Amino acid sequence: MRILSLALILFLALPAAAQSLMTAEEFDAYTLGKTFYYGSLGQPYGAEEYLDDRRVRWSFLDGRCQEGEWYEEAGLICFTYENQPDPQCWSFEKGPSGLIARFENEPMQSELYEVEQSVEPLLCLGPDVGV
Repeated sequence: MRILSLALILFLALPAAAQSLMTAEEFDAYTLGKTFYYGSLGQPYGAEEYLDDRRVRWSFLDGRCQEGEWYEEAGLICFTYENQPDPQCWSFEKGPSGLIARFENEPMQSELYEVEQSVEPLLCLGPDVGV
């Protein structure tokens, strides 16, 4: 009985991320065809539209969008964008209120969390609109 109690305590002490990181297949199934709005530290952060063939469209909610793609590497979801070719790798897990993303290139950086999801595409105005 004492060994069982100790095993249960050790299991509960494991980090949640180690128990529930999403695979590439789970991530694709959850995000495909949707636009996700993310927050950080209680503030809007940005949005990403997840398209066919693991293509994405990102915006910092300023009307400008960046085209990119994602792929799985070593259990992480990595993104490259047209103006940012260096991979940005994230771990994703599904929390009680939606996705939680941790930037693994800089683990001390704040995590992002899903605020809302929609089937509507991102509003992309393009460069130099109104100039």
